[in-house]
Amino acid sequence: MADKSRQKPTILVADDDIEILALVTRHLRRMDATILEASDGEEALKVARREKPDLVVLDVMMPGMSGWEVCRAIREDASLEGTGVIMLTGIGERLNEMTSPLYGADDHLDKPFDFDELDKRVASVLQKKGHP
Repeated sequence: MADKSRQKPTILVADDDIEILALVTRHLRRMDATILEASDGEEALKVARREKPDLVVLDVMMPGMSGWEVCRAIREDASLEGTGVIMLTGIGERLNEMTSPLYGADDHLDKPFDFDELDKRVASVLQKKGHP
């Protein structure tokens, strides 16, 4: 197994809102990370299974598979063990706070969000998953 502490992390961003997807992707590219994109739940799961990202930033409300369904599928896939998941959504803070852990998410962030807060949560989840 590769030493994850020596290679840059791979982060998959999934959101059906192309403006949010572009904003988050552009922002995360500033990190020393490989950034992947998906515009719906099925694509996100397909990319996750193919690329084995270290972290997935998932919108909840997407056509087809919701972010919660993708999160559950990631948690049930042994090949994705150790993949971090952050739910990024505008469904409401209380609902996100209560529901995200039920599906196995490591963290959640409500839209609209602050990029500094996104950075903190991304760094925290990556650190918990073995990235410096």
